[in-house]
Amino acid sequence: MELSKEIFAKYTDAATLEKIRNYGTLSAMWRHCSHEYASDIAIVYDGKEYAFSQLDNDAAHYRAVLANAGIKPHDRIGILAANSYDFVKAFIAVTTFGCTAVVLPAQLDAPTVFGCCMKLGLRALIYQEQLEEKTLVAKEKCPNVTLLCAALSSETTSPIYDVSPSDPCVVMFTGGTSGKSKGALLSHRAVMQGVVNGCYGYRDVFGQRYLLVLPLSHVFGLIRNLLTSLYTGSTLFICRNNKDMFRDIAVFKPTLLVVVPALAEMALTLSRQFGRNMLGADMKYIICGAAAVAPYLISEYKKMGISLLPGYGLTESANLVSGNPEPDLKPESVGMPYPNQELKFVNGELLLRGDNMMDDYIGEPDEKAWEDGWFHTGDLAHLDEDGYLYITGRTKDVIVLSNGENVSPAELEAQFNALPFIQDSQVFEYVTEQGRHVLALEVVPRPAELAKLDAGDTKELILDALREVNAKLPAYARVEKITIRDTDFARTPSMKIVRYKLGQ
Repeated sequence: MELSKEIFAKYTDAATLEKIRNYGTLSAMWRHCSHEYASDIAIVYDGKEYAFSQLDNDAAHYRAVLANAGIKPHDRIGILAANSYDFVKAFIAVTTFGCTAVVLPAQLDAPTVFGCCMKLGLRALIYQEQLEEKTLVAKEKCPNVTLLCAALSSETTSPIYDVSPSDPCVVMFTGGTSGKSKGALLSHRAVMQGVVNGCYGYRDVFGQRYLLVLPLSHVFGLIRNLLTSLYTGSTLFICRNNKDMFRDIAVFKPTLLVVVPALAEMALTLSRQFGRNMLGADMKYIICGAAAVAPYLISEYKKMGISLLPGYGLTESANLVSGNPEPDLKPESVGMPYPNQELKFVNGELLLRGDNMMDDYIGEPDEKAWEDGWFHTGDLAHLDEDGYLYITGRTKDVIVLSNGENVSPAELEAQFNALPFIQDSQVFEYVTEQGRHVLALEVVPRPAELAKLDAGDTKELILDALREVNAKLPAYARVEKITIRDTDFARTPSMKIVRYKLGQ
């Protein structure tokens, strides 16, 4: 099936929908935005406001730094910087100079930074001043890699370079289909499609106030949070320290927040303890993704007058594949697929192709990820009769039981997570003392909902409710062991639960 933007027409006004245009490349997008919104504030960071015109000027001066260092269009340039104005300036400069930005997570150690320089063929590495120590191994062992501090400037400027939509734009790290970290190469066409997709499915698109807490080294933070904010002439407040997130909200009063479910849970808990003002009276939308979104979150935020909109995406798809414009009606869905892409399902697995898809993995192409031009997402999924997408698990997580039945843990977890007092759960394969392979369940309760339970043995009340859900599952899919945790699960940097592996 191929899709168009008209399916989202009813969720905004005609003028706004018409204004959502795909400029083909970041160079063309930035030329438009820096002119259209010149006097508006683009970035707020560390107590300073930067207008679009100033960001444009600073990026132009940094393009001259690149030119003076002998950098040429189409070179690969690493960016090693925490969330900051330095990152934004460097990223705009690199991509509008016709180079490919290779975004390196700020937490990498020096040997890994060196490895990335070698493996990804970097011509230069831009680093934030406070991260200079992480460049020392590369400085010693990679004499052909030019090291450039992000704080550098030039007395001259260099113009925007006109690239083609098919030209490479950015390399982002991903777990890939095999779970091994890889660099996904996204073209300007793919990135622009991802940026535009972030504008569909809600009414108030342009001129918003965004808060940034997600890492810009993650595709969700880079494309949906930073670039869609710039594209829409919005103002982005960059949290210097995520521990100060709620203090920053009180000062900045954002209208739109982009978060993963774990952060949405935390914000909800604090809002209940200290009142709606923890999120600011102006908050309208929370865009939530990168992991499964519990319907509970949607309904609870609605009570506070905030629309929590779930979505689904991959690094390989320039982040955004679908978004849910009507979460109240379809709370378990990740929404309607965005335009200019096609979806199909093979043995329950979602395959994609379209303008938003990556070119390939850099350094180690994964032939198994592609089949006749279709990308294997590794996600089990289906569409309902209204065209809404549902993700039911990962192909690699499927448990094959001794009776030959296949079980998707995520599909079972969704049943247990529907209980209001269950925040997260994990279904996994467990070996009993007798050597039998059975299904087991661990759950993390939601404290705020536990407080509402009748006085008594809270643990037994939870177990009774879990057993009731379990009894309604097909016999082969029922868990035989249930554990209630008093701590959270281990999580990845993107806040996804780390799944147990048999034998660990």
